[in-house]
Amino acid sequence: MKAPALTTKRARALRARMSLPEVLLWRGLRGGRLADCKFRRQHPLGPYILDFYCDALKLALEIDGAGHDHPDNLRHDTRRDAWLASQGVRVIRIPAKAVLDNPDGVLLWLEETLRA
Repeated sequence: MKAPALTTKRARALRARMSLPEVLLWRGLRGGRLADCKFRRQHPLGPYILDFYCDALKLALEIDGAGHDHPDNLRHDTRRDAWLASQGVRVIRIPAKAVLDNPDGVLLWLEETLRA
């Protein structure tokens, strides 16, 4: 699905200033390092920008910081996840703290999840 031009422009800007948890996870995802799956970072899909996306699996990985606990953000995430599900995209949400505390453990868990 094509994204609006503004969404694509925003995605490019976000790639240049990824958060530390995103950078840490990207190191383990890039180049098919995780279960031979090709992920894209800050990928525009429709009106949304996904932290990481694998087209072959129709899988989005989202890194959730503390801001996602706010009720307004929870409602937005729920709407967003519902829209993505309607497009056939599965979403896995990963707490930013988990990535910061144990990036290798998160990658191992993801690999086990993908292979199951």
